[in-house]
Amino acid sequence: MRVDRNTLILAAALLLSALALGACSISVADLPLVGTPADAPARPKDPNGFLPVNDLPPDRDEASISPEERAKLLKELAAARDRQATAAGQNPDAK
Repeated sequence: MRVDRNTLILAAALLLSALALGACSISVADLPLVGTPADAPARPKDPNGFLPVNDLPPDRDEASISPEERAKLLKELAAARDRQATAAGQNPDAK
Protein backbone atom coordinates (compact mmCIF):
# COMPACT_ATOMS: atom_id res chain seq x y z
CA MET A 1 0.00 0.00 0.00
CA ARG A 2 1.46 3.31 -1.07
CA VAL A 3 0.74 6.49 0.90
CA ASP A 4 1.40 9.76 -0.86
CA ARG A 5 3.40 12.55 0.73
CA ASN A 6 0.44 14.94 1.25
CA THR A 7 -1.46 12.35 3.28
CA LEU A 8 1.60 11.75 5.45
CA ILE A 9 2.06 15.49 6.06
CA LEU A 10 -1.62 15.88 6.91
CA ALA A 11 -1.48 12.96 9.35
CA ALA A 12 1.62 14.42 11.05
CA ALA A 13 -0.01 17.84 11.30
CA LEU A 14 -3.14 16.34 12.86
CA LEU A 15 -1.06 14.37 15.34
CA LEU A 16 0.97 17.42 16.34
CA SER A 17 -2.13 19.59 16.72
CA ALA A 18 -3.81 16.91 18.85
CA LEU A 19 -0.75 16.75 21.10
CA ALA A 20 -0.57 20.54 21.36
CA LEU A 21 -4.25 20.88 22.23
CA GLY A 22 -4.04 18.00 24.66
CA ALA A 23 -1.17 19.69 26.45
CA CYS A 24 -3.42 22.69 27.11
CA SER A 25 -5.80 20.55 29.14
CA ILE A 26 -3.34 19.64 31.90
CA SER A 27 -1.66 21.83 34.45
CA VAL A 28 2.10 22.26 34.29
CA ALA A 29 2.25 21.64 38.04
CA ASP A 30 0.78 18.18 37.47
CA LEU A 31 3.70 17.10 35.31
CA PRO A 32 6.01 14.69 37.15
CA LEU A 33 9.24 16.56 36.38
CA VAL A 34 7.99 20.05 37.21
CA GLY A 35 5.93 19.67 40.39
CA THR A 36 5.07 22.55 42.72
CA PRO A 37 7.52 24.79 44.57
CA ALA A 38 8.13 24.20 48.26
CA ASP A 39 6.59 27.55 49.31
CA ALA A 40 3.39 27.10 47.29
CA PRO A 41 0.12 27.07 49.25
CA ALA A 42 -1.67 23.75 49.64
CA ARG A 43 -4.21 22.85 46.99
CA PRO A 44 -7.87 22.88 47.96
CA LYS A 45 -9.44 19.51 48.68
CA ASP A 46 -12.30 20.22 46.26
CA PRO A 47 -10.66 21.45 43.04
CA ASN A 48 -14.00 22.18 41.36
CA GLY A 49 -15.46 24.19 44.23
CA PHE A 50 -17.14 27.43 43.29
CA LEU A 51 -17.46 30.59 45.33
CA PRO A 52 -20.86 30.93 47.02
CA VAL A 53 -22.17 33.76 44.83
CA ASN A 54 -25.80 33.19 45.84
CA ASP A 55 -25.01 32.89 49.54
CA LEU A 56 -26.11 36.36 50.70
CA PRO A 57 -25.78 37.71 54.25
CA PRO A 58 -29.00 38.01 56.24
CA ASP A 59 -31.01 41.23 55.99
CA ARG A 60 -30.38 43.88 58.62
CA ASP A 61 -32.91 44.43 61.36
CA GLU A 62 -32.50 48.21 61.27
CA ALA A 63 -31.48 50.76 58.68
CA SER A 64 -27.76 51.36 58.39
CA ILE A 65 -28.16 55.15 58.36
CA SER A 66 -31.14 57.33 59.14
CA PRO A 67 -32.52 59.72 56.50
CA GLU A 68 -31.52 62.70 58.68
CA GLU A 69 -27.91 61.49 58.93
CA ARG A 70 -27.88 60.85 55.16
CA ALA A 71 -29.10 64.37 54.42
CA LYS A 72 -26.48 65.82 56.81
CA LEU A 73 -23.68 63.82 55.13
CA LEU A 74 -24.82 64.86 51.64
CA LYS A 75 -24.86 68.51 52.74
CA GLU A 76 -21.32 68.17 54.19
CA LEU A 77 -20.06 66.51 50.99
CA ALA A 78 -21.56 69.25 48.84
CA ALA A 79 -19.96 71.91 51.06
CA ALA A 80 -16.56 70.17 50.82
CA ARG A 81 -16.92 69.96 47.02
CA ASP A 82 -17.74 73.67 46.85
CA ARG A 83 -14.76 74.58 49.07
CA GLN A 84 -12.40 72.55 46.89
CA ALA A 85 -13.81 74.07 43.71
CA THR A 86 -13.40 77.57 45.14
CA ALA A 87 -9.82 76.80 46.19
CA ALA A 88 -9.08 75.53 42.68
CA GLY A 89 -10.50 78.73 41.16
CA GLN A 90 -13.59 77.18 39.61
CA ASN A 91 -17.19 78.24 39.93
CA PRO A 92 -18.87 75.73 42.29
CA ASP A 93 -22.35 76.38 40.88
CA ALA A 94 -21.36 75.53 37.26
CA LYS A 95 -21.95 71.88 36.53
